[in-house]
Amino acid sequence: MNDEEIRKAVREKYGTIASQGKSEAPFKMAAAGCCGPAQKTEPAKTVQSSNVSCCSPQADMSKAIGYSDTELASIPEGANLGLGCGNPTALASLKKGEVVLDLGAGAGIDCFLAARAVGPTGRAIGVDMTAEMVERARANAAQGGYRNVEFRLGEIENLPAADNSVDAIISNRVINLSPNKERVFQEAYRVLKPGGRIMDSDIVLEKPLPESVRSSVEAYVGCVAGASLKKDYLKQIEAAGFRDVKIAGEATFPVEIVLNDPMGKSLIEQSGMPVEKVTELVGYVKSIRVQGTKPV
Repeated sequence: MNDEEIRKAVREKYGTIASQGKSEAPFKMAAAGCCGPAQKTEPAKTVQSSNVSCCSPQADMSKAIGYSDTELASIPEGANLGLGCGNPTALASLKKGEVVLDLGAGAGIDCFLAARAVGPTGRAIGVDMTAEMVERARANAAQGGYRNVEFRLGEIENLPAADNSVDAIISNRVINLSPNKERVFQEAYRVLKPGGRIMDSDIVLEKPLPESVRSSVEAYVGCVAGASLKKDYLKQIEAAGFRDVKIAGEATFPVEIVLNDPMGKSLIEQSGMPVEKVTELVGYVKSIRVQGTKPV
């Protein structure tokens, strides 16, 4: 697939998710995000998560990846589509009056939490390339009466935001869907004010995936095939100019989600791999939380 084909596939899939109000992407994103449960961990410490089932209620899975009961109760109904793999606002240490930009805002869950953190003198801006998602997020904002939230249609490789205009950038399992991650981090660097920071929840790989998986459209829109090697992902952030880049936590992808999910089973059948090989490959997938700072 070339870059435009990838964007088209992702846009169509997430447009369908927005219209239906639920996730149908691979690896049970509606239940566990694509990265599974999570990450109350120290850097480089692996979290085993077999106690969390892909059949658990969505709220339980959202709590497993870092959202509190209070946070989930505070957002508009329909803002949480279960598409994330962490809670980037938990890392952000947001302050009153700050401007926050959410890359790939979806239905708005992280924007709404950020808006509460920065208060009425601050502002939360969500960017998404899917018109259906932007429409849904705006409806959620209206439903919740948010006055300091805005949603913009645009690509994260070409952010609709001015240079040096935001204090913090958050992102939740979105950058791995981009075919040009270097450009995403360059754009994030451009729009951040000096001293601004990026807090990113995403998935990465410990080892390369086989071509049969990397070339699968289903695996790509489900975020696995689009994931970078962990070391390369960190290098891309640093290459954009960010400093103090570090992993704040990471977790292992729960293999039971892949083996039990219908979309995961379909992907396994397409690839023709035995279950033992699939289990091995899933072990390569990690959910990480990364942060970095734009120098003053």
